[in-house]
Amino acid sequence: MKVVLGYSGGLDTSVIVPWLRENYGADVVCMAADVGQQGGVEQLATKAFATGASAFFGEDLKDEFVSDYVLPVLRAGAVYSRKYLLGTAMARPLIARRMVEVARQTGADALAHGCTGKGNDQLRFELSFAALAPDLEVVAPWRVWEIASREDALAFARARGISLDVDEEKLYSRDENLWHTSHEGGPLEDPANAPTPDVFTRTCDPVDAPDQPLELEVSFESGVPVALDRQPLAPRALLEELNRAGAEHGVGRADVVEDRVVGIKSRGIYETPGGTILLKALQELEQLVLSRRALSLKDELAPRYADIVYEGRWWTPERKALDALVDSLMEPVTGAVRLRLFKGSARVLSRTSPTSLYDLGLASFGASEGYEHSDSSGFVKLFGLPLRAVAGQQGAELLSGRADSSAAVRPLAGCDLAL
Repeated sequence: MKVVLGYSGGLDTSVIVPWLRENYGADVVCMAADVGQQGGVEQLATKAFATGASAFFGEDLKDEFVSDYVLPVLRAGAVYSRKYLLGTAMARPLIARRMVEVARQTGADALAHGCTGKGNDQLRFELSFAALAPDLEVVAPWRVWEIASREDALAFARARGISLDVDEEKLYSRDENLWHTSHEGGPLEDPANAPTPDVFTRTCDPVDAPDQPLELEVSFESGVPVALDRQPLAPRALLEELNRAGAEHGVGRADVVEDRVVGIKSRGIYETPGGTILLKALQELEQLVLSRRALSLKDELAPRYADIVYEGRWWTPERKALDALVDSLMEPVTGAVRLRLFKGSARVLSRTSPTSLYDLGLASFGASEGYEHSDSSGFVKLFGLPLRAVAGQQGAELLSGRADSSAAVRPLAGCDLAL
């Protein structure tokens, strides 16, 4: 058997390489994706070969990750559990797709991942495999091996001389890419435990952030970020700049209790500095440019899009259809938003757009051309017509909730309730 393993060089995948060799006699091909994590993937080749891999593919996917995965999720306004900006979830379908391509290139007949049976990533990888390579076998060691915990995995690695930067005192499970850094496991599993300073690896503590705020301006074209402080930048470079600015000022920390797809509540700490700034800026620009009904439609589709990404259903007609709807809605969303970063916050200062629906003359409380205050009398009367009709039928007191309780249950004429 030849297996392509999605490889990160962390505890789980470092253990899986020798485990696949020992239990399947497998020829293990490691595929590591660089989606913006610190250190990239170049240094992982030596580690992969030391644990028994027969081949290593280090893939630079950063630009593709931002342009084809981050931007669609951003433009959809997708947020899961009210606060999670889907950093891990949106990277998995890209990594899975590249694993399939490597499998075809090397003649592999199986794919393997290091996801646990309790988490969401097993779905994100395996639903991608099902959509892109249903003929390939999938091996999920965490669902079949005797290793029951990260402590067990660490002992397995040590018994085979595998060196890792993890110990029993710091058993955090981390995931990092250009969009975010996530932290789970260890003391964080108890939501009663506040995260200690050593948890955070990306953002400054807002308490220690600079005492002087930073103002910046983000420009968009059809919902795509294109410039920072009026200097044109490619999406990846723009995100990297916002990550640096946001991290310095403590922006983008989130402590989230979320519902995993398998039905378990879990707790994660997320750091998403640039993404937090971009989402806030884009939403403010939408408020200026989109009509009330268009905004309502966008707000309806955003959680549905978030569910698709979170649940691993990226490669589906549903997601493609929503992308087409988002493209249509976002066509006029062009303009600039100025924000102030200060002590963990990103506050909007101003927004401008050539396609703005905001009419200063109409918005003023004073007289304005094309709008007569007296016209609203008929509008208010017609808008309240349904309420007056109900009040006439049931009585105003019943609507207000102050009616006598006996009147509220009075039987209709001709009805015998003593059945």
